[in-house]
Amino acid sequence: MTTLFQALYTLSFTATDRVKAIKDDETGASAVEYALLVGVLAVVVLTAILAFGTKLATLFTGITLSTRS
Repeated sequence: MTTLFQALYTLSFTATDRVKAIKDDETGASAVEYALLVGVLAVVVLTAILAFGTKLATLFTGITLSTRS
């Protein structure tokens, strides 16, 4: 019976240490921050393309036509 108690006692400390290690691990936080940054940049780029799309198309068409002649 003593060995069962020792095993459960050791298991409780091992489980507590693992939970603390998982809780204190912040490596996933930087991945989330990068994902948010990429999402915001995508929204900014899409907004810029929608806002200036026709003007950019006209600009590049003019440049293309001027280089052909």
